[in-house]
Amino acid sequence: MNMDVTIYHNPACGTSRNTLALIRHAGIEPKVIEYLKTPPSQEELAAMIRDAGLSVREAIRNKGTPYAELGLDDPAFSDEQLLAAMLEHPILINRPFVITPMGTRLARPSEVVLDILPAHAFKGPFVKEDGEAVLDEKGRRIV
Repeated sequence: MNMDVTIYHNPACGTSRNTLALIRHAGIEPKVIEYLKTPPSQEELAAMIRDAGLSVREAIRNKGTPYAELGLDDPAFSDEQLLAAMLEHPILINRPFVITPMGTRLARPSEVVLDILPAHAFKGPFVKEDGEAVLDEKGRRIV
């Protein structure tokens, strides 16, 4: 399927790997950006967060990051300051962000990506790395 899809990916993250596998299961080969190596610009990051309908705080990953050490839980930090911290320490960017012509999502959990991919593209079942079934044998979302 020919569809312009970009995933901001971390190959060490199971959720990110499952999301990438779901996109490929739809027959789409996305543009894969390993954001830890190639972070987005501040403008790109702000746009992704906004387009996904999130606040900057909702897009920050605090588990396994320098979030607490940097004191980012302080409500006095502005969105611009938080974005700057995310770019200085890309591990703070929650993942994976996926951008398609149908929208932008922070795919947590990974099946959130189904909201921005064409449903007819899925043929057959899909099971996540942990064994959780996401799509049935006809490619339909399991609720």
